[in-house]
Amino acid sequence: MATQSPPHPAAQTPAPQMPAPQMPIMSPLEAEVVRLRELQSADRYHDALQQALPLIARHPANRDLRLIAAISLRFMKRIDEALAMLDQLAEHHPHFSQMHLERGLCHVARREAPPAIEALRNAVTINPALPMGWRMLDGLYRMTGDTANAAWAAQHSAHLASVPPPIVIAKILYHDGDIDRAEMLIRKFLLDHGDHPEGMRLLAQIGHQRNVLDDAELLYSGVLAMVPDHHEARSEYVQVLIARHKFPEARDALAPLLTLDPKSQTHRTQAATITVGLGDFEGVIPEYRDMLAEIDDQAPGAPVRRADVNLWLGHALKTVGRTDEAIAAYRASTRARADFGDAWWSLANLKTYRFDEDEIAVMRARLDDPATAENDRIHIAFALGKALEDARDPAGSWAAYALGNDLHRAMNSYNPSVFETNTREQRRVCTPAFFAAHQGWGVDDPAPIFVLGLPRSGSTLIEQILASHSMVEGTQELPDIQRIVHELQGRNLDFDKPRYPGVLESIDAATVRRFGQQYIADTRPHRALGRACFIDKMPNNFRHIGLIHLILPNATIIDARRNPMDCCFSNLKQLFAQGQEFTYGIENIARYYRTYLDLMRHWDAVLPGRVLRVINEDLIDDPEGQIRRMIDHCRLPFEEACLNFHATQRSVRTPSSEQVRRPVNRDGVDQWKPYAQWLAPLQDALGDALETWRD
Repeated sequence: MATQSPPHPAAQTPAPQMPAPQMPIMSPLEAEVVRLRELQSADRYHDALQQALPLIARHPANRDLRLIAAISLRFMKRIDEALAMLDQLAEHHPHFSQMHLERGLCHVARREAPPAIEALRNAVTINPALPMGWRMLDGLYRMTGDTANAAWAAQHSAHLASVPPPIVIAKILYHDGDIDRAEMLIRKFLLDHGDHPEGMRLLAQIGHQRNVLDDAELLYSGVLAMVPDHHEARSEYVQVLIARHKFPEARDALAPLLTLDPKSQTHRTQAATITVGLGDFEGVIPEYRDMLAEIDDQAPGAPVRRADVNLWLGHALKTVGRTDEAIAAYRASTRARADFGDAWWSLANLKTYRFDEDEIAVMRARLDDPATAENDRIHIAFALGKALEDARDPAGSWAAYALGNDLHRAMNSYNPSVFETNTREQRRVCTPAFFAAHQGWGVDDPAPIFVLGLPRSGSTLIEQILASHSMVEGTQELPDIQRIVHELQGRNLDFDKPRYPGVLESIDAATVRRFGQQYIADTRPHRALGRACFIDKMPNNFRHIGLIHLILPNATIIDARRNPMDCCFSNLKQLFAQGQEFTYGIENIARYYRTYLDLMRHWDAVLPGRVLRVINEDLIDDPEGQIRRMIDHCRLPFEEACLNFHATQRSVRTPSSEQVRRPVNRDGVDQWKPYAQWLAPLQDALGDALETWRD
């Protein structure tokens, strides 16, 4: 545990102004919980229990009511009943730390050290901010002669005793999922008392969880300025830098931790993630193999660790084209953990792998098993859909794809009107007059080549062709334009009246130039080969062509487009690692495709000739003609290597990685037709886009 020192005046870092949630008005039930706790505070346990029981009957899943009842029963020395109440609580909230803590206290009351220790360890594992849990563990370990664990518990107990009580309470709330109340409490403490490393760290953790990453980064930087040897905060800081794709900074921040503990699984995993982020997939493969060799299969959690590392190894091997080795790693992952949906989907996502009957049977069983986690079920459903598609069972395949889409859609909150509102605003703001008034404001750097459009439209093929040119480097789907958009949007999002793109009308030339310079600087770490041009293949950048033209007026832009039925069907059967929430339903993907066409027609009208449209089917039918057309648009000399793109050895991160290592073929054309009976609603929803999509 890091020691704390008084804040140095130079190290003061005021807490950034993350959007603070308004404390919700207390509901009648919450008011009852507060009143019952007051009864317990007054030692009126019998009254608290009698008044809690009828409320539990009406609200059987409420964790606070059952906990109040269990605590009252323990103080009334009705331990068996208290444990029974906690068992009922565990059915609804198995990861509630206070439930495990109270179970431990019940066993302490019965002088049962082993189950007490087990329950208390569960409690502090879930919620390390429980002072009572650590104090009780310290005493129990000393009583049983376990001096090493006693010292460990005493260290945690002493640390919490050194932290102001409001911060401890806020930490407890945070770890038990009450994020809003934790944030309100910690903000008030910092406003009242000034900077405190643990308070700032908690606010940074909340910022990370809420995806307010710039504030989290600033807060962690402040914590480490005050307490440089706070190793836990440093490790969390590294995670934020990784999440922000600041891989060189993350590498530098991690270095002290690796020096102190070079064998740490956490630090080595972070180091490997940074290596991947910097594009060194060959370099990370030996590290993953070393991690696997060091796993003790008898240790707790070994199967999960082995499954995870094999998955990461498979991803790296796939990216560099070592497909057979990747398959072996993915299959080892499924053997280590048969319900590991990500591993099954990774095999399917190779697009060239064919599952055998035994593997299909395992996937079916795990999909039907209620013990399989929901996220794993989603991955397995999509993998099974691909397996049955390859087995020429379209009915079974569609049922699996539909299930995966239904499950995923239930877990996200995609709202199609947000994109449609943004599109209307882009059309309003980004006019010929607007671009004429802002001509020459950005950075005149010709290096970026943006390949954009809808996912599954052939953008990876275009990238592979262009990256086969000696002057072009392929990178990945870079998040840097989206970061600039987030900065322009601000934090107080109003989806009905968004700040961006309207804010483009009010920014000055210096700001536009700064954004252009920021993009070039932030993408430089991905340009390992140092070639004259590089490709940014983030598909959703089509939404921001106006911004791209403004800040990078000399960049190349290519729109990858595919027949709407094949494109939409391909998206419906694709499980994305993150984002692209519009793809998990027929109505949503059809609306998105139509809105995409509308926006691209707008860019063609206001920026004529700026965007080159490459139709996937045309590229298949006339590869040389289309390849020469693309190279001309990029203002590059023709090179034969671009025609033989499938022979180019490079890292490819997207789902099409194996497909672009083969010559152009028609395998992806009309894939939707065996599913026509289930895709009639898609045809209806696409409407006239079926005829106008090439326009």
